[in-house]
This record gives sequence, C-alpha cells and structure tokens, in this order.
Amino acid sequence: MSSTGHISLTVLTPESTLLEKRVSKVSLPGSKGRFMVLKDHAPLISSLEEGDVVFESEGTEERIHIDSGFVEVNANVVTVCAEL
Repeated sequence: MSSTGHISLTVLTPESTLLEKRVSKVSLPGSKGRFMVLKDHAPLISSLEEGDVVFESEGTEERIHIDSGFVEVNANVVTVCAEL
C-alpha cells in the first residue's frame, strides 16, 4: 500500500464479497474485546463476535453489523470473513 495511511478492507460472507474498500482504520468486535487496526499493524488472526465492524474512509465512518466470524490482518490488508 502507499504511504498515505490507508489499508485495504475486504468483508466476505458465505454468499458474496460484501465490501472492498481502502480505509484509514477499522475497529472490530474481537472475541477478547474490541480492537482497532491502523496502517502497519502487526499480522494477526482473530475470531470475531457479534457486533459492528466500524471503518473510516475519506473522513466518513461506516459500519457493518456481523453475527460472528474471523479476521486476518497482514501487510496492510484486513480480510473479514463473517456471518451476517
């Protein structure tokens, strides 16, 4: 990714790709508590519980409600696999 502070967010469901977007940050409902991912975050894989995936793009905050899932963070790419 570029040095502009953006990361790539993809939200997948069993049925489709729900979202593919460049964002500045994303907050996720982790099984051990809510956490935020910013540019250059360390790689991780985490399970997710019911809650909102909240992300900011071009100064606008958006959210997607999920029932459960997991997330992979690696090299400024955040991939969420979720049940809605």
